[in-house]
Formats: sequence, C-alpha cells, structure tokens
Amino acid sequence: MKAVILGGTSGMGRAIAQRLAERGDSVFLLGIGETDLTRSAADLTARHPTQASVGHAELDLEKPEGFSSALDAADSALGGFDTVVVTAALFASQDALEADIELTRRLVTVNYANTVVFCEHVRKRLLSRGGGRLTVFSSVAGDRGRKPVAIYGSAKAGLSCYLEAMDHKYNAAGLSVLCVKPGFVKTGMTAGLKPPPFAGEPVQVARDVVRAMDTRKPVLYTPGMWALVMLVIRWLPRFVMRKINF
Repeated sequence: MKAVILGGTSGMGRAIAQRLAERGDSVFLLGIGETDLTRSAADLTARHPTQASVGHAELDLEKPEGFSSALDAADSALGGFDTVVVTAALFASQDALEADIELTRRLVTVNYANTVVFCEHVRKRLLSRGGGRLTVFSSVAGDRGRKPVAIYGSAKAGLSCYLEAMDHKYNAAGLSVLCVKPGFVKTGMTAGLKPPPFAGEPVQVARDVVRAMDTRKPVLYTPGMWALVMLVIRWLPRFVMRKINF
C-alpha cells in the first residue's frame, strides 16, 4: 500500500501507521502539530529504513481550504497514493457539549461535514486512478441515539451513513470503503473515562483494521465484542433506552 494516514501521530492512527510501516508499506502522515508530525515520521522511517523516508504535511480538519494542498503533498511524496486512513476527530463529553454551543458546532462540523468533504477529495483522486482503499473511523456511538453520546453519536451516525452509501455506489468502480466502528479504546481521547471490561488497546485495533483493509471488508467493529453489544442495543425498545444510561 501507499497509505496516507490522517491522525497518524497518536492513538489508533499511530498504531496503524506503525503496523503498515513495519510490514513494508509506504506511509505519509497528515495531521496538526509540526513537532508531532516530524517526530512520528522519523520514528516510522526508522521502522523500515530500506524504503523512502516517511513524509508528512499539516492538515487541520477545521480548515478545509487546506485539504487539497495536503493531498497534493502526499501524492508527490508517494508517487500517487492508493490508500487513505482517517482516524482524526474531535471528542467531548455530552455534558461539555451541552454547556458550550460553540464546542458543539466545532465537533459536529469536524466529525461530519469536514470529514465528508475530506473524503470527497480523496474519493475523486482514487477513482481517477482506478480505485483504492478509503478507511474512516466512525464509532459505535453512531449506531443508536444514546443519552451519554447524543451529540457526538449523531455526527458519527451521519458519517457511517455516508460511508455505507459510498461503498454501495463506488465498490464496483474499484473504491473499497471501510467504516471502522471502534468501541471504547484506551487512547488519549478517552483518558479520564472509566473503561469497560472489554476496552481495547490501539495495537489490537490496528491489527483488526489492517486485516479488514487487506480483505476489503466494508464494516469493522473493534474490539470484536462491540459487534455483539451494539446488536443488542440496536434492538432494545425505545422505552428501555429512555430508562438506561448507556
């Protein structure tokens, strides 16, 4: 693969970048923070020194005017990428979002509207060269309207719907779209929150995601237990959902 990873300097994105680099795939990092990008690129270069150095470019999901130039940089460095992985997103608790309307605007804009716009830039490039892989992190929070993640989950629900539609529309044209729905994973994003018994680790998620990309799966729940958990949640009647705080 010639993979571009948006969000590859931390958490699950970093673990995916490491896994791809270690097996010999070419990697280009997109994200915010020049220091973090430079450090992460140097680390990945060291993991496969026989290949070209890992490149990077700044891309802020709050600034869509920079999407095209960042992808130009990735194309130039990789000689035309064929894979894009999007793990970057904003997260805030439901209480914080209800208390801050501006934070709510930022979160739903980044996690839905601007992520879709970025994916549209990617889709056009990949289809112009015969297809490729687009892997985007949504969340189990988008599977059902739930009290603790009402706003965050609504944005992820929209993103999941978009990714499913892209798979339906462009799979025959060679575009492999993977919607990743992680449950609770121990990353900086979830720091301070009490993890459930089946909380995942970034390395485990990276293994699952790369395998799903290789086999061109359209949807992945990770850790796998979340597929069963959300199956139950999706079938619970509304009067039950009103009573529970899950």
